[in-house]
Amino acid sequence: MADADSRLLEDRWDEAKAAGLDEPGLLLYRSNLLGADKRITNYGGGNTSAKVTERDPLTGRPVEVLWVKGSGGDVGTMGRDGFATLYRDKLDSLRDIYRGPEHEDEMVGYLPHCTFALNPRAASIDTPLHAYLPYRHVDHMHPDAVIAIAATRDSRALTRRIYGEEIGWLPWRRPGFELGLMLSRFAAENPQARGVVLESHGLFTWGEESRACYETTLRIINKAIAWFEAETAGRPAFGGARTASLPAEERRAVAARLMPEIRARIGTEERKVGHFEDGPAVLDFVNGRDMPALAALGTSCPDHFLRTKIRPLVLDFDPATGVDAVVAGLDRAVADYRAGYAAYYERCRHPDSPAMRDGNAVVYLVPGVGMITFARDKATARIAAEFYANAINVMRGAAAVDTYVGLPEQEAFDIEYWLLEEAKLQRMPKPKSLAGRVGLVTGGAGGIGRAVAARMMADGACVVLADIDAEALAETQAEFARHYGADQVRSVLFDVTDEAAVARGFTEAVAEFGGLDVLVSNAGIASSEPVETTTVAMWDRNMDILAKGYFLVSREAFRLMRRQKLGGALVFVASKNGLAASPGASAYCTAKAAEIHLARCLALEGADASIRVNVVNPDAVLRGSKIWTGAWREQRAAAYSMEPDALEDHYRKRSMLKRSVLPEDIAEAVYFLASDLSAKSTGNIINVDAGNAQSFTR
Repeated sequence: MADADSRLLEDRWDEAKAAGLDEPGLLLYRSNLLGADKRITNYGGGNTSAKVTERDPLTGRPVEVLWVKGSGGDVGTMGRDGFATLYRDKLDSLRDIYRGPEHEDEMVGYLPHCTFALNPRAASIDTPLHAYLPYRHVDHMHPDAVIAIAATRDSRALTRRIYGEEIGWLPWRRPGFELGLMLSRFAAENPQARGVVLESHGLFTWGEESRACYETTLRIINKAIAWFEAETAGRPAFGGARTASLPAEERRAVAARLMPEIRARIGTEERKVGHFEDGPAVLDFVNGRDMPALAALGTSCPDHFLRTKIRPLVLDFDPATGVDAVVAGLDRAVADYRAGYAAYYERCRHPDSPAMRDGNAVVYLVPGVGMITFARDKATARIAAEFYANAINVMRGAAAVDTYVGLPEQEAFDIEYWLLEEAKLQRMPKPKSLAGRVGLVTGGAGGIGRAVAARMMADGACVVLADIDAEALAETQAEFARHYGADQVRSVLFDVTDEAAVARGFTEAVAEFGGLDVLVSNAGIASSEPVETTTVAMWDRNMDILAKGYFLVSREAFRLMRRQKLGGALVFVASKNGLAASPGASAYCTAKAAEIHLARCLALEGADASIRVNVVNPDAVLRGSKIWTGAWREQRAAAYSMEPDALEDHYRKRSMLKRSVLPEDIAEAVYFLASDLSAKSTGNIINVDAGNAQSFTR
């Protein structure tokens, strides 16, 4: 299991930080420390607990309360409100009404009756696993090194060999009330034990103090890491390399070529967002001789396959023959996977099983290139990749020292289509209107571009910001990452007039999100000069950015959207000046008119592929605009014989509605044209100018 990530875990407990914390605070501190390292547990996986003496709000008397990670949380990022709190005595009373394993799911309905202090955080299915252990502090983690033990054919013997009597072993059992009772019996019968390995699942450790529990968890995991390193030293991973990795830039280019093709075949019913991963552990696996056989066995830990499906789709890529051969075979590969998934569902279904869900793969393995994942949003796709990377580490260790064993198919199905899991899915909020959509906004670091990107992200889209201003681009991405989450935004630096740079920028965008649904062509400049003194350089600069630039990004978008076969939307941010002439701005007005006519032409060309092309015409959007911070403002003020500071009021009064036009107003129009609200509109123009009779389109 020797790997870049196999170094021993570091004890990061800071006694100075811990000194001022109460018992729940120590539990949160411990949880966040453990969850910060994906080798200890995956995102959303595992749980922690503490049994705390509290004052009962009803009686005023001391009472013992179980603090345990609630449903849907993540130990690494949760806050104090992420814990469910339950009366211990009420939890104990549930034993008396338990009707046996065939009825254990009904016990979940009793957990809310045990809630302490009206805590709204729902208790998870794992609550009994903590409630009935006779220790004050309990950690349940999913460490790769320990699951590698748990997922071997002889996991019980291997556990004994590594840990002796200190750590016990329990056979596979789905999380729930029965497993809680099994853990309780184990602890009563093995008072010397400091934890237990759960077959095909993970690790439980415990202690009487929070720090002691944390230290035990780290020590037990480190013991497994060290043991695997000693046992596997010098051995090639996964049977040795069958395929050599392509250089990093070529790997990314292949991913960018494949991802829209995969998306075209799996995104017709629900749009998907992609993620590409080509780290060393992933490349070792996809290149390994044993990869096809191991991948077919499926994952072991239930948390893994809930995110990744039980097994991936392996694409038959050979660097020697190139990516076109894979694309040619994608229809068959995707269809075969769907058929296999449907057959798995039919073999394993119960009379009351939920209807079959999306039969497409989540994980795609590409020899020589890496791993591609697709899900309904970027965060879910990224997390799926993290989970499968955990599964790779498990397979690496288990296959090196014994025989790797995936979870039996029926057990996997019973987790995936668990009625309790289905109920959780049904409670999830309805997706936002742009969920699963990917947009690229040129001029994304300017006032209108920022407003457009923010509007799209607020409704669920992933957005790539493109701009020529590196500093402004970095600042804008950082701001959006703080507000919307880092998964939802990326940036690419390119000049829209540079053909090669535009192509590279689109390739980079596709490698980040898997495709493109919306192009907002917004990059712009402005110039003002009487025609007699307009230079060829000024004329060419306007035409380059406002005409050729719009052509180049549109051409890349069309090429991509046609390959994707999912339709798309192009929205040009043009100008009132493209319809209504202004004095002293012939180069600018002509270039803007070219934009509008280009959009009309593309609307004709894109209709057969459901690619819609529309235009938003702003007028006098001064606030936040980089165009209006320089000479253009002074030039326009001079054209109207007024001071620059008087321009905004001048434009407001000039409009029919006597209102200023803001970047957010343009963004609202762009959103309408990018979304399904305008699904039957193409070749249209929306003027957002507060009313100007000269720019009426009819």
